[in-house]
Formats: sequence, structure tokens, C-alpha cells
Amino acid sequence: MNKLTLSILTTILTLAALTAACDSGEPAPDPAEPFRIGVMESVTGPGETYGTVAVQAKQMAADEINAAGGIEGRNLELVVEDSKCNAQDAITAYRKLTDVDSMKIILGTSCSGAMLGVAPVAEEDGTILFSGSASNSDIANAGDYIFRTQINDIEVGIGTGNVLWGDGIRALATITEETDYAEGVRRNTVAQFEKNGGKLVAAERYGSDITDFRTQLTKLFAANPDALHVSPQSEFAAGTIVKQARELGYQGPIYGETVSMGATSLELAGDAATGMRAITAALDPDNQKAQEVLANFRERYNYIALPWFIGSHYDDIYIAAECLKKTGDDQDADGFRDCLYEITWSGALGDNYNFDDKGEVVGLARSVVEVLPPAERTDDNYGYKVLGLTSDWAAASPWLKCPILYNNLSQ
Repeated sequence: MNKLTLSILTTILTLAALTAACDSGEPAPDPAEPFRIGVMESVTGPGETYGTVAVQAKQMAADEINAAGGIEGRNLELVVEDSKCNAQDAITAYRKLTDVDSMKIILGTSCSGAMLGVAPVAEEDGTILFSGSASNSDIANAGDYIFRTQINDIEVGIGTGNVLWGDGIRALATITEETDYAEGVRRNTVAQFEKNGGKLVAAERYGSDITDFRTQLTKLFAANPDALHVSPQSEFAAGTIVKQARELGYQGPIYGETVSMGATSLELAGDAATGMRAITAALDPDNQKAQEVLANFRERYNYIALPWFIGSHYDDIYIAAECLKKTGDDQDADGFRDCLYEITWSGALGDNYNFDDKGEVVGLARSVVEVLPPAERTDDNYGYKVLGLTSDWAAASPWLKCPILYNNLSQ
């Protein structure tokens, strides 16, 4: 077929499509019209640091897609609203995206409390919510339109409980921010720790407006715990708690989670964070795509924070683009949902992961990491070293492989 014949055929097909649109009374589609999807992240509030990372990673991915020709020739446009890391503001942001901007596909939210608050509304409306950050275990039962690339907090809790026990911790104190995310991490951690045989000797909670934690920490240390577990919502709280714990003279081990490993948290804590361990998701240094994404993010924004979050939100955009390519319609939430159930993806987060019948990500794992001394923290290691996968950690621990060993030795 020569170029002239192809041009004539294309013209005939275009005229036929326009004629069909006129006959049906529907407006003719504009092939230049972009796909528009919502983004709902915490760019202010307790989740500001990772909400900002989420928006930046998403925009970087969208810009890459558009620079490469878009989705079937159509650009991808992101409409961003601030969910502010709480349910009430998340619902406000959701209503703006759905009622004003007519969104049926929304990527977000950053925080578990926001996700749990808005998920029932989205489920009733048949609107997609697809999160790269929210991890509370209750989200697994939020509905048929709710998906996430973030790993469920149950896995974080099991991993942390096992690492605590494997490290020889038998008496634990916890300090927890009063949010769905932080409480979910604490609850699942303590459950696994106690299942292994450990004892929770003291527990304190604090509101998101608290900036001085010395009163709570003093009460915790009076119980003589073997270790302190920190479960914050914000990096600012995480870094301050660790710093104040050391200032009060506490010299025991400290354990945290993903937020505790953030750049802001480690900067605030300084040397006080050295040796702190956490269960978090870490990008594979051997994953070429992950390293490429991080390098591009650093070049574009001149910093790196919470690298796994960058990879998660970056992948979410590319997964969304693939499903929009299949449906051809940013208003087709059902088609988008079905695509997510069927898709298997390889990207910055890892190879060949997918979603189960609850929209939970399958095929990704958490790692055990340990904070390095300030002099050893670099842009390349993000301030910590990876000790291994939680599954490997459990397998290597004599206490977890053979609980009877500890029981006999402790008698």
C-alpha cells in the first residue's frame, strides 16, 4: 500500500467515524483531547514530605509518557488536589475531583486515614482509588474499586515483630501517633511480637499537633524496656522522638518503619538515629529501572527522599497509562478496574507483580534496614544499609526457627 492509498483510506475512515457520530447525535471525539485523571496526595499536613514526593514522581512519569507521544497519541493530564493526610480534607478533595472535574480515576491518597475516609464514598460512586502510599490493613477490605501498590501493614507488623524477637528483644515500649497508619503499624507489630512470646511493657500515643515528646518518653523508659518502637505519621515527629529519646539518656535500641527512614526524619535526628532499625520497602539496587528512575528524579528535583515511594508513585502512573490505553476512556472506571485485576507489571518496584482480588499488591517484599552514622550517609545509600528481606531475617534467627530454644534457655 503506497502513501497516497493509505492517506485516502485514513480520510475515508475518519469521515465514516464523523458521520456515525453525527447520526448518533453524539459529539465527534477529539483525538487531541488528553486523558485526565485525578491525583489526591497530602502536599500539606503530617504527610507533606511523602505527599510532595508522590506528586513529583507522578508528574515526572506523566511528562515522560507525554514526551514519548502520549497514550495512543493523547497526552496524560494530572489534576492534583491536596488530601492533607486526613479523612475530612480527603473527602473535600475527592468531591472537587469528581463533582467539578468529573474524574472517575483518582490516584491517591498518601495517608491511610485519608484513604479509609474517602474509600467508602469512592466505592459507592464506582470511582477508582489507586494508592502508592496508604498501607493500613483495613484498606484491603475497602471495596472493588480500591487498589494500591503499597504493601499492607500486616506484613510490616509481622516483619517488625519477628525482627524484634530475632534481635533478642523481650520487653517492648511503643510510642505511636494517633492516626490510622501509625496505629496500624503498632497494632500489627505488637500482635506479632506478643505471638512470638514478647511483652509490651509500656505504650504512649500522641496527637499530630504535638512537638515535644519528652513526657511520654520518660514514662516509657520508666518501664525499663529492652527496645523502643516508634510509629509516626510524619517525618518531623519521627526525627524529634528519636533525638529526644537519646537526649533523655536512653541508650537502648530503637525500631521504626518507613516514615522513620525518611530524609527529613534522619536529618532531624542526626546521630541519635544511628543504629536504628526499621522494616520498610527498599528499591532493589540491582533493578536497573529503579535506579534509572531515582537518577532521573534526583536530576529533576535535586534531592532524593523515601526512594521506594518514588518508585511506587512512578509505577502507578505507568500502570494507569497502560489501562487507559486498553480502555481508551478516562471515564471507564469499570474497564480500568478490570485492567488492574488482570495486569502483571514490571517497573521500579520490581518484576512481575500484580493485584489480588482485593486490590492488594502481590509480589513485593519488605526489607530490614539500619541507619548509618551521619558521616556515612550519602545520596546513594539514603542514610541506611539494607540488612536483608524480612523473610530472610526470620529464617536466619534461631529464636524464630526454634522458639523452644528460647523457652528452655529462659527457664
